[in-house]
Amino acid sequence: MSVFVVRAFVKMREQLLSRAELEARLTQIENVLLSHDDKIRELYRQIRPLLLPPPEPPPKKVGFGVRERCAKYSVKKRRVS
Repeated sequence: MSVFVVRAFVKMREQLLSRAELEARLTQIENVLLSHDDKIRELYRQIRPLLLPPPEPPPKKVGFGVRERCAKYSVKKRRVS
């Protein structure tokens, strides 16, 4: 019977050690995920303005428009007599 009791305690010790290793690993994973969450939030903050629709362009003018330089007209001066 004492052999079974010793084996039980050995098994319990192994379980406790594996639990401690598992807990350390989970803590490490949690820290990595928290840093990734921060990076994802920053990335989303930068991408969000790009997801918004572009502003509407101004409406085009209707009608005829001249796209050349203005003609130089000279005004004749009146002679004072």
